[in-house]
Amino acid sequence: MAKRRREKLFQFSLRGLDTNLMVVLFFVMVFGFIMIYSASYYTAGLSKAYNYDSMYLLKNQIIYSILGVAAMIVVSCINYHFWSYLVVPGYAVCVILVLLLKVKSIAVTVKGATRWLRFGPVQFQVAEPVKLIMIVFMAAFIVARRHHLRSWKSMLQLILPSAVISAMILKISNNMSTAAILLGISVFMIYVVHPEQWKFILCAAGVAAMVAGVLYYVSHLDPIQMQENFRLVRVRAWLYPYEYEQDKAFQSLQGLYAIGSGGLWGKGLGNSIQKLGKIPEPYNDYIFAIICEELGIFGAGLIILLFIYLLYRIYSISQTAEDLFGRMLSIGVMSHIALQVILNLMVVTNLFPTTGVTLPFFSYGGTATVFLLMEIGLVLSVNKYSVKKRLDNLRAGFD
Repeated sequence: MAKRRREKLFQFSLRGLDTNLMVVLFFVMVFGFIMIYSASYYTAGLSKAYNYDSMYLLKNQIIYSILGVAAMIVVSCINYHFWSYLVVPGYAVCVILVLLLKVKSIAVTVKGATRWLRFGPVQFQVAEPVKLIMIVFMAAFIVARRHHLRSWKSMLQLILPSAVISAMILKISNNMSTAAILLGISVFMIYVVHPEQWKFILCAAGVAAMVAGVLYYVSHLDPIQMQENFRLVRVRAWLYPYEYEQDKAFQSLQGLYAIGSGGLWGKGLGNSIQKLGKIPEPYNDYIFAIICEELGIFGAGLIILLFIYLLYRIYSISQTAEDLFGRMLSIGVMSHIALQVILNLMVVTNLFPTTGVTLPFFSYGGTATVFLLMEIGLVLSVNKYSVKKRLDNLRAGFD
């Protein structure tokens, strides 16, 4: 029998890349470029901040996407097992990045929220690298404790690292959406491998009961007494939007008007009315409302189908991964994209209180695009090296 060859750390090769995943990713990104331009050209063309250039945001998004694709290719060529050796320093990096938001000289505050860091000309949102690093950390952590999953204590121990980072993000940057998504990714990763999944169903029922209690409590509060707590006000604005139609619920109602006016086929690409000053920054969180207005239910449904197929391809790769670490990496990326898509669509359709969750590959954002593509690179690496391992085993069987 031939000796098993040592696996290379880096191997530039197209063999093993999932072409179906690459194709659907290409369509999603191109569709995103079209909609970012359509949603932003009016605002950018009238804004001094964008040099009165109607293509300013589109050009920026394309540049960041090119950088992201380059990073994705590099990550896909690195043996994904390599990242398991960096999880401890990676976790330390997460803690440091979040703590740096308290350093005023490098922290950037936009609209009252401190969620960005600036080092010279480079500015990025802390949440995006933290999500990527924590997916890798949780994958390695689950692998290390895979034989100790049954007890409630072990479940709490598994979720603790993510809970700490989520609590820090919530406390320091006041970013509840990122904290919830980060915690949700970890919970779903644990759920997938846990031998007693009924425990998660029980926990979900408990959380649902708590949410119902909070909603009942908020709905019966005096609006004047709750003015100091902006989260309670936001929940009440969600429950009673027409009480806050000129304030907290303005964007939500304008988004619903956009969705409703689009009908089945939409008003036509570029013909949105709500983006003309009605919806603030229509190229960000509420870009799906513009899609519905311009392309109708048909266009919105097409985008949802593209996301479903993208998630399906990632799930398929997770099922064919050669080991648990590769499977967990893929599941983590899948759960991240799925959570953001679901939460964004729920917010835009007013099924969930307003929160700053972007639509992956459609909402404008350089940092988010780059790190999302790096996550896709991890999935491609899992598939690539898993295919290579199966081929090597097959060859070894013939020797």
